[in-house]
Formats: sequence, C-alpha cells, structure tokens
Amino acid sequence: MSTVNYKQRIKSLQSLIALVLLCIILSILTDKFFTADNGLNVLRQTAVNICIATGMTLVVLTAGIDLSVGSILAFCGAVAAGLLKNGIPIAATDTYIGFTVLGVILAAIIIGGVLGWFNGFVITKFNVPPFVATLAMLTIARGFTMLYTKGQPISNLGSKFNFIGSGSFFGIPVPVWIALVVVLFAVFITRQTRLGRYIYAIGGNETAAKFSGIKISNIKMIVYALAGAMAAIGGIIVTSRLDSAQPNAGNSYELDAIAAVVIGGTSLSGGRGTIWGTVMGAIIIGVLNNGLVLLNVSPFWQQVVKGGVILLAVVIDKIDKKD
Repeated sequence: MSTVNYKQRIKSLQSLIALVLLCIILSILTDKFFTADNGLNVLRQTAVNICIATGMTLVVLTAGIDLSVGSILAFCGAVAAGLLKNGIPIAATDTYIGFTVLGVILAAIIIGGVLGWFNGFVITKFNVPPFVATLAMLTIARGFTMLYTKGQPISNLGSKFNFIGSGSFFGIPVPVWIALVVVLFAVFITRQTRLGRYIYAIGGNETAAKFSGIKISNIKMIVYALAGAMAAIGGIIVTSRLDSAQPNAGNSYELDAIAAVVIGGTSLSGGRGTIWGTVMGAIIIGVLNNGLVLLNVSPFWQQVVKGGVILLAVVIDKIDKKD
C-alpha cells in the first residue's frame, strides 16, 4: 500500500478511531460507561441528533448551512402534540377534526418540509446567504412555537404516541430504528440517485454545476425541505419521549447537528462528506455528552469541551483541504 493510499485510509477512519479512543478513555475513568443499559441510553439520546444531522449533511454538502433546525423541531413537535390532544375545532360549523398518531406524524413532517423549503426558496430566489435566511427562520419558528403553545407545555399525549420515544422493538429503542430509516433513506439519495449526484456537484463547484444544466434552485429547495422534514422527525421523537411539547425544546440542537457533520468529515465548503461519517460524528457527540455527565462535569464545562471539539474538527478539515 502506497503512502498516499495509507494516509487516505487513515483519514477515512479518523472518526471511528476517535470514537474508539473516547470509549476506552471513558471506560477507564468510570465503570458506569461500558454497560448495556448505558449503551442503549446513548443510542436513544443520539437518535434525535442523527435525524437532524442527516438533514444538515445534505445542506452542508451543497455548501449551505441551516441554523433553524432546532426551532423547526420545536414547532413541529408542538403542532404534533397540539393536533393529537386538541385536534382542530371549527367553531363556525360546530365541527371537530381529530387526528390519529399517524396523522400528526405526517402533519409535522409536512410542516417541517414546508418550513425547510421556504428556507431554500429565500436563499435561491433572493440570493440571501444561508446563514442569514436560516437564522431568520430560527427566530420565526421559535416565535410560532411560543404562539401555538402560548408558552405552556402540551402534555399527556397518550401511550401510543409515547411509544415512539420510549418504546423498544427487539430490544432496541424505537428512536434508534427511526434514525436508522432516516439514515438509510439519505444514504440511498446520496449514493443511488441523480439528486445525490447533483448535491455533490453543487457543493463541489456550483458554477460548473449550473453550466452543466443542473437546476441549482430546485435542488437546494429540495435539500432544505428534506432538512426541515428530518428536523420534524426529531421533534416527534423528543415530544414523544418527554410526553410533552416544550416551548423551548430544541435549543442549541443545531449546534450539535453541525458538530456531528463536521466531526464526521463533511467539509463546510461543500462537495465532500458522507452520511455514515455524520452518524459516526453524532455518536461521538452523544458518547462525549454521556461521558461528561457520568463524570459529573459541570454543564458549563461541557459546553467548553464541546466547543473545543468542534473547533478541532474544523481545523482538521481545513488542514486536510490544504493537503
């Protein structure tokens, strides 16, 4: 094996190597870490970030960013809870529209997709930088959440809905199965479809992609819509697990998602990265959070450590790009 191929092999495995080293260190520092129950707990907690980060990966591959996923998660979770518990009463006709669990799930995903699509529309039609457009949506969606919930949690959603976030199937938490479906869907898109090829082409060189006939605006709107829909799925899991839609749900979730994407090897410049790398990055973030909690590290220091890990990952990405 040549030196170049060896270095490329190491780079492709750096996330896995980092995860293994992190697990070894934490298992030495605390005997509570390397247990089956804690492992399942980490996977359950990581599932939400995997869903969000998977959508974020599609966005970042186009050289974009989405800061609104945490707020979209909160709003879609609140809508799902509200529709399930209260339905839609129409006073003018004295009628009531009720929703099943499947109905509220579909409604939440559609709303998330529409909000994400609107991000893409603003970015492409008005040439608004993704950072600015999605920052605005972060505030808008959070405001919608407060208006919809009136600043109060919507709780007691029923056992069927709770099963989504708290149940298990074949001994594996349901959120993990949901995250797996989301990941496999995204892997299929990126590896097996024309849309996936276009996503990488736009991130690699948008000008060249445009001259080759790719409809940049349409692809970006689809990508942001997918990111919004996947954030909505995360919102359903969070709301179900808590048995409550909290108005402040999803705060800073976008930072964990971006961290997972970067740690997983996806370039913030676009055009380079994989969904599986993001999954590995999300697991690293989940293990790190879990380990810091088990070690009784102050929440304030946890933020410092997480920020340092993100910075290190970005620096490594820049060094790799220069090479």
